[in-house]
Amino acid sequence: MVYLRTSDGNDALAWVDEKGNTVTESQHEILRAAACEPACPTLPRLSAHHKLVEQAVLGIQKEIHTTGGQLGRPGSARRRVYEHLKDYASQIKDTLFDIKPLHLAMDAIYAAPLTESARDLLNREMKSGADNEKLADLVISLYEEDRLCVLQDDLEAREPKIICSLGIRKD
Repeated sequence: MVYLRTSDGNDALAWVDEKGNTVTESQHEILRAAACEPACPTLPRLSAHHKLVEQAVLGIQKEIHTTGGQLGRPGSARRRVYEHLKDYASQIKDTLFDIKPLHLAMDAIYAAPLTESARDLLNREMKSGADNEKLADLVISLYEEDRLCVLQDDLEAREPKIICSLGIRKD
């Protein structure tokens, strides 16, 4: 099992078998299978552990590019914020509230991943039930302060980051 932060800043889990084949894509099933008691004994690592981790990472990257597109997975903060802003922009189209900074911020979100602090802040706001107008105001503020998206120079230097890899045994 591999827990990874993608180059776009999204977190992902993968579970592959001894042959490198995906066991399941269900995040719930992966977490359930990884659960163990503190006293659970450790076992020696498989000789192919690092090769399997590499295959899991490649599988995550492939899945993100085929299912998520530019905005990431459907449940990602980036995609959800973009969808909320798109809905809001269509509601206020051709009104006094249809301002250029909103569209510039939406373009920025589409083009580059959210910064970690922006992602956390926007996730909190969405979980607390913020309406689209409040979310748009927050996004515009973050955009104008250059705190919304990862700068292009930083983005080019980013690679996926393995947070944790874990081998498990079937009983």
